[in-house]
Amino acid sequence: MSRWIGTANHGFASYAMEELRRLFPSIKFQQLVAGEVFMLELPDDREQALKKVQDNEPIFLRHIHPVDRELPLNGNADDLQELSNMVRHACKLFEGKRTAVHVRRVEGSPYPYSAADTKAVLDAVLMEVDSEQSLQHPDMILSIFAAKDKLLIGWGTPEQLLSDWPGGAVRFQREEGQISRAKFKLLEAERTFRINLAEFREALDIGAAPGGWTSLLLERGLLVTAIDPAELHPSLAENPRLTYLKKNASEVKFSPGQFDLLVCDMSWSPLQMCKLVLDLQQALVSGGSAIVTVKLMHRKPLQTIREVMSKMNEAFEVLRAKQLFHNRDEITLFLRRK
Repeated sequence: MSRWIGTANHGFASYAMEELRRLFPSIKFQQLVAGEVFMLELPDDREQALKKVQDNEPIFLRHIHPVDRELPLNGNADDLQELSNMVRHACKLFEGKRTAVHVRRVEGSPYPYSAADTKAVLDAVLMEVDSEQSLQHPDMILSIFAAKDKLLIGWGTPEQLLSDWPGGAVRFQREEGQISRAKFKLLEAERTFRINLAEFREALDIGAAPGGWTSLLLERGLLVTAIDPAELHPSLAENPRLTYLKKNASEVKFSPGQFDLLVCDMSWSPLQMCKLVLDLQQALVSGGSAIVTVKLMHRKPLQTIREVMSKMNEAFEVLRAKQLFHNRDEITLFLRRK
């Protein structure tokens, strides 16, 4: 048996739980934060559960961490002292490794310390065992969740926890002159799907306006053809690597294999998006990559996703399907053209 804390985007926890129930039919759930964070109890041991989740990663499960230790809460300084002692006893797990400390809490938890204060104390404890603190790209993550009556503590690698950010809440800093927050979605996709956009040569951006994704691709050094009947942001107009077609995507044709990357982030129905992408897939080189968002406009998102994947399978291999932190009522697909 093993226990875990799972996190989904707000309002999508029920879909994450449904996916997990298909993996683990006898799973038990307990809600911790409405619509977002939940406890799960599995009959599988830690390693068996990790393997099942990694081999069949749920779309809506943003983050997970095991509950390896549990400490009752007193609501005073003893809580942090007990937590520090627990970490000292588990020091061999972190010795010589870059370790990130993640602290989250439910509203109303009696745990009296902020995430920053807790992290500062535990970073000092970890330094005693030659563990280097690491905010980015850690080897190990120590996760603390302050519930209403206890501290729930667990650890694992970023791959095991599905993210190296607390609760999978990936944060990017907004830049001066940034065209739109949609850029964060593509940045997160690049990180989550472990791709380097700078390694591509030429990209096709379908439904590009106002140009958030186009701007990032240009920053990465790509040639970009952007299609949209709406206007792109004026700051992109003079970029010599940009070709802007002020048309509907259904009105354009390209030479076969002209692009090695296709991206699409349109607020259209999923099936209309599929048709446009499939109509233009010949413009993508065989083995080329595509990153597209799927809008979940109906009450049955899992059914919508199955329909979209079925259609995309005509021309693409679906490498990953994930609801990213920066997705709202949508998911992101990472595809490879067959």
